[in-house]
Amino acid sequence: MPLPPLLLAIGNHQEEVVETLLQVGRFLIIFLAARTLAELMVRLELPTILGELVAGVIIGVSGFHLILPPEAHAQLNHGLLALVGSLADVTPEVVQDIYQETFPNLKAVSQLGLYALLFLTGLESELDELVAVGVQATTVAVTGVVLPFALGTAGLVFLFDVPLFPAIFAGAAMTATSIGITASVFGELKFLKTREGQTVIGAAVLDDILGIVILAVVVALAGGGSFSLGPILKLVMAALVFVAAALFLSRTAAPAFDWVLDQLRAPGEVVVAGFVVLTLCCFAAQAIGLEAALGAFAAGLILSASRHTEAIQETVKPLVALFATVFFVLIGTAMDLSVLNPFDPDNRQGLVLAAFLLVVAIAGKVAAGWSYWSKEKTNRLVVGLGMMPRGEVGLIFLGLGSQAGILTPALEAAILLMVIGTTFLAPILLRLVLSRQGALVDQPS
Repeated sequence: MPLPPLLLAIGNHQEEVVETLLQVGRFLIIFLAARTLAELMVRLELPTILGELVAGVIIGVSGFHLILPPEAHAQLNHGLLALVGSLADVTPEVVQDIYQETFPNLKAVSQLGLYALLFLTGLESELDELVAVGVQATTVAVTGVVLPFALGTAGLVFLFDVPLFPAIFAGAAMTATSIGITASVFGELKFLKTREGQTVIGAAVLDDILGIVILAVVVALAGGGSFSLGPILKLVMAALVFVAAALFLSRTAAPAFDWVLDQLRAPGEVVVAGFVVLTLCCFAAQAIGLEAALGAFAAGLILSASRHTEAIQETVKPLVALFATVFFVLIGTAMDLSVLNPFDPDNRQGLVLAAFLLVVAIAGKVAAGWSYWSKEKTNRLVVGLGMMPRGEVGLIFLGLGSQAGILTPALEAAILLMVIGTTFLAPILLRLVLSRQGALVDQPS
């Protein structure tokens, strides 16, 4: 890919200096901001993920413009550009260009954090518990997809006169559940291995599968393609086969993995062998048209029966602490809270639509918590709230709609506010609900 004209005007050494300063500086800003806010959240007895999201908001589009995704189309902080430019003896415009060119590296690190988090979630999942709640998780997932989609689409069409296709797209954006955020919150609150936690994780995985199918349909329609049942059924079958294979391997592959690991003597064998399985599963998922994130969870599930599971968990946790932090901070950096200003006339229609979408988005997922039958006593409100955050999945839908040009500015702002609202409210409400129970009751004996 040819370099921009500004980059051709500088020497290779100066370019390397700028790249190094930007790469190191971005991590420094992210970790300082995230840890500062995380410490504050701990003292307020709130999940640290909330601090990481707030940190992203503060340093991102809505704050100091220190870390900006290229799709935000915003100007980096002038002081940062001037500082890096003076250190490397280049102009601020050159720094801005190199920042845009190298930002994908930061996104790649954040994706590694997401995969490591989902891998750890799979490792910590009790397979027997996950299978035991399979019917409940399926019911929760289907209800949590159908209700927001149907109510959101119908409401936008009949109450707000939104054209059908943009309304369908907005409804589809509300079907998502961010398994990364849900897993992080439940893990931090020591609720992951409870019946409720396993139900939510199972439902979130199924939500991802259903979301992939819906996204495939919407993408085809947005691209002007015709609705074709064949590719959709193929995608559904691929998802079902992949999940079934993961469940089968989780029962049968652990002894072989343990044997291989026992033969290794070089330092770091546990984490390397674990990540080999992780990358293979991510590759397999992506190769058959599924999300790599689903493969990461499947990898953890496959190794959850290993004799070395605890050792793998201990080696993966530091990686999650580092790289998942980058992932959640980057979600916050993309949140443009200027659309919340009610005094700007251009924002008012979006705020009205956002209020409607937020209510439907919350109600649809919370209602899913009451949609299953169980002999066991479970906290259905926790299940519903666990399904609530849209997070990065909702932002993916929003980005697709923006690129396709099918969303009005008001509807685009409304979807963004719905994603922000559910992402921020879920950790707070879960903490409040679980605290009222007397600090995490109903743990399995």
